[in-house]
Amino acid sequence: MSVDDRTPVLVGVGTASQRLDDPAGAKEALGLMAEALVAAADDAGESGLLSRLAQVRVTKGTWGYSDPARGVADAVGASQARSYLADVGILQTAVMGDAAAAIASGSAEVIAVVGGEAKHRGLRASITGVEAPETDQGGAEPDDFVSPHGMIISQAEIDTGLVMATHHYAMIENARRFADDQTIDEHRDEVAELWARFARVAAANPDAWIQDGLDAAAIATPESGNRMLAWPYTKWHNSQWNVDQAAALIFCAAGTARSLGIADDRWVFPWAAAESNHMVPVTERPELHRSPGFAHAGRALADHLPMAPREADHLDLYSCFPIAVRTQALELGIDSDRDLTVTGGMTWAGGPLNNYVIQAAAKLAQRLRADPGSTGLLTSISGMITKQGASVWSSEPPPRPFANIDVTNAVAAELKPKPYRTGDGEPATVVSYTVIWARQGPERVVAIGEFADGARTLVVSADPAVMAAAAVEEFCGGRIIVGADGSFAPAA
Repeated sequence: MSVDDRTPVLVGVGTASQRLDDPAGAKEALGLMAEALVAAADDAGESGLLSRLAQVRVTKGTWGYSDPARGVADAVGASQARSYLADVGILQTAVMGDAAAAIASGSAEVIAVVGGEAKHRGLRASITGVEAPETDQGGAEPDDFVSPHGMIISQAEIDTGLVMATHHYAMIENARRFADDQTIDEHRDEVAELWARFARVAAANPDAWIQDGLDAAAIATPESGNRMLAWPYTKWHNSQWNVDQAAALIFCAAGTARSLGIADDRWVFPWAAAESNHMVPVTERPELHRSPGFAHAGRALADHLPMAPREADHLDLYSCFPIAVRTQALELGIDSDRDLTVTGGMTWAGGPLNNYVIQAAAKLAQRLRADPGSTGLLTSISGMITKQGASVWSSEPPPRPFANIDVTNAVAAELKPKPYRTGDGEPATVVSYTVIWARQGPERVVAIGEFADGARTLVVSADPAVMAAAAVEEFCGGRIIVGADGSFAPAA
């Protein structure tokens, strides 16, 4: 295989998981991440990669470690590596793309990207009353820390209590139904069947957290523990993050891989990556069901490569909620009847916070190795489809040198936020809405309204009749009267 020495290659992938009832016998997240990194070196067939690590990159999780990469590096005998922490809100596409770019530029030879969670361990500790302590790093700081700029959700959304991802994604989902001119029943069935297809993939994935292969009816029906969370989403439409899972990727320069004797049938090449970091809160988006960032990322990749991302042989679209997958397919021009995941997605395969894309990359690499000459598309999302990332991979060398493309400015030029204001007895048109459920039943309806001047507003109703109607009737496009106190009532 004739490949330039500076070409970045993914040579090792590793995963780790546990599912123990007794948290006292379970590893903490740091231990799982270290286990996954050792497995990645073993996968490459060269444990000496660990002593050559220039950097260990960790994506922030729900745990409280202050310098997790240092803990992982020390645990695997890589104390020479710089530690790096990417905060929540940094695209995992960016973490991997920047690693590949650093190798291509010659600033590093070997880099590990790692992430993991032990929330199942924490859940079992809460249920059993058994302590499951985390390593206290004493406030140590990473050598490199990357954090996002700006707010993923607006202050108005925070003030209205619209802070859970489930609520935002449900509103985007309902906006898509209205845009597609679907009935509520048609939409419910389409979304449930999509998620059932993901469940079938997970059932055949030995690394998946849930392998039950639930059918569409079980996913759509809010019973038997599958309670409604935010209409139309039940529990089984949501990413499940109470998992004990970790994954690790080892990138190096092709010349390094050759010098270490790493077999070229282990090599997977990142061809290109594209990302947008332009943030517009859901409430202020001109079209809630669209995501121009993915369209721009797709075009940028197609311009750099001899293929459009939709032409990739294997796909894994970020799958925190059904509408995330559906939006990406729409913007990237992907036939929704295709297999859209190699893992089974975040509901079934497992959705460790800020780490799923690393899990998916490991599975995609295995798929590409098993299908020589094939290509793969891997996407990522941050926030409420707020940031968008996509990357193309292959078991074959790239047709052009690796490119890490930022389309943020192009997206910002197109995606202009709507103005926001409150109202006082004014009529507005419902752009989208959701009914938010508590365990006891429906709690409130939250709606995004648009005034005649184009400004948006966010309003709430806890009227039982309104809540009941909103879960069975189409409210999008309907007229409401906005109160000065942030409430609303259907227009007469």
